[in-house]
Amino acid sequence: MEHDEIYRTIMDASPEATVWAGADGMIRYWNQGAEEMFGFTRDEALGQSLDLIIPENLRARHWEGYDRVMVKGEPSRYGRREMLKVPALRKDGTRMSVEFTLQMVQHPEHGLTAVAVLRDASEAFNELRELRKQLAVFQAAAKDAPAT
Repeated sequence: MEHDEIYRTIMDASPEATVWAGADGMIRYWNQGAEEMFGFTRDEALGQSLDLIIPENLRARHWEGYDRVMVKGEPSRYGRREMLKVPALRKDGTRMSVEFTLQMVQHPEHGLTAVAVLRDASEAFNELRELRKQLAVFQAAAKDAPAT
């Protein structure tokens, strides 16, 4: 098996979603993990805008940052190892929380390419939100409790 074939096999079989997009924001790569996470098949996703998985109310903000890095060539404000956390959309329209790393690479055919490796963080996000609610209740109760 050639190295390129091994790499593609590893990428395709990864449980994490891996998505590549060009400077134009069109999806160039969509692995099996992305199919499972978002519900779109590879054929449905390839050639589509990243808007496919970006909630409508966040698109303008996303594209401002994307254009700043991909078109204007400004450095990303996110570090190579920084885990980004944002809402995303599934094919059925439901929202989910994802966390991902982002890297910019030069692709021999497509030029500057954004490569994101994503995982579903919905469960952790929901647990954290519930804990914050409980903490707020406890803090309010402690504030209102008579001093002893």
